[in-house]
Amino acid sequence: MKFRVRIEQDEDNVFVAVCETLPGCVSQGKTREDAIKNIKDAIHGYLVSLKKHNEPIPPSIMEEVVEVHA
Repeated sequence: MKFRVRIEQDEDNVFVAVCETLPGCVSQGKTREDAIKNIKDAIHGYLVSLKKHNEPIPPSIMEEVVEVHA
């Protein structure tokens, strides 16, 4: 499954990753790579919890990146 994740660096230079599709699913890391690894773990745990409680799982995103020459 694919989920959109927003990553921003905070005032303490910590990278914060948020998956807005899954309310409250937030993680962080000292590097961008750490934040990505940690949010993947958080998303996995979130999905396991949804399944355990028979809650619906939001659909995976499908998006394309297109290049346009101007």
